[in-house]
Amino acid sequence: MDQIFKDLKVIELASVLAGPAVGLFFAELGAKVVKVENKKGGGDITRTWRLASEDKNAPVSAYYCAINWNKEVLLVDLSTTEGKEQVYELVREADVVIANYKKKSAQKLGVDYAQLKAINATLIYANISGFGEESERVAFDVVLQAESGFMYMNGQPESPPTKMPVALIDILAAHQLKEGILVALLQRYQSGKGAYVSVSLLEAAVASLANQATNWLMAGHIPQRMGSLHPNIAPYGELFETKDNKLLILSIGSNRQFVQLCNSLERFDLLEQEIYKTNGSRVKNRTSLAEELRQSFGEFEAAIILERCHQNFVPIGLVRNMKEVFEQETAAKMLLEEEIDGMKTLRVKTAAFKLDMD
Repeated sequence: MDQIFKDLKVIELASVLAGPAVGLFFAELGAKVVKVENKKGGGDITRTWRLASEDKNAPVSAYYCAINWNKEVLLVDLSTTEGKEQVYELVREADVVIANYKKKSAQKLGVDYAQLKAINATLIYANISGFGEESERVAFDVVLQAESGFMYMNGQPESPPTKMPVALIDILAAHQLKEGILVALLQRYQSGKGAYVSVSLLEAAVASLANQATNWLMAGHIPQRMGSLHPNIAPYGELFETKDNKLLILSIGSNRQFVQLCNSLERFDLLEQEIYKTNGSRVKNRTSLAEELRQSFGEFEAAIILERCHQNFVPIGLVRNMKEVFEQETAAKMLLEEEIDGMKTLRVKTAAFKLDMD
């Protein structure tokens, strides 16, 4: 599967996260990806987005490495005729161009769809904007998390609106653009025609609101900050500390799972109480239920209760830090290595699916 796009040529004119994530996806699947960076500005701005703990003399930041792998990097000044010609030469042989320019900027630099299509009529031009094609607003992920309702919902009841710890809107937009490109490639295979594919960060975010959107649209409910709790299911999202000070989280989605949870904890008495018989009653009485369960979890070590729950098909998880995440065999197998400017780099692959071709 990793070479399925070995004959595909992708030009990445995008910077930061969303666009380069799309380029990374195609690079992982074997495409030749040329990453064009702004020579005048010193390259992709994320090259310098270092943690305080990172070596300030390192050639690139860990952030930059997270989303750039197996790409041919070309530093170009698009404000010059020479720079434009370099890109046009690449475009002549390209299948896909990925961009995240504002409309006026792309036109001024000579790399908008109309100008590149004139060079390559079968080109698929894929563009990510912040608030839509016509908007000139500056868009960063945290702003979109705020504008799309995610921040308002996220956090503890007593906390202010809180951003998620990854640039999730960028990642969601990248997935949308990948899907659009794949549809355009299929269409081109059938018709021989190129295409313009676009998505805004705002549209990608709103498209991902799922049940929280319909809770408002159909029930008039404005989702409030509940921490990890679920408004429709209980126990779901509550945290429980074990005897050995590990934190576990539950996501009980059916009566059968609740029965198995009580069996695992040896809390048969809870099954006899009417206030916990159904999901609806558990949601209504989730505070008292959580307290009952909290006492029980405190009597077990994490490994023991996790094993019991897994054997009984109870949805439960251990709250892991990043070190513990990559101690898992599955996560450890998802790493991609590369040397960039003499520095060993690591990142997680983004094409997590498997495809077996007969």
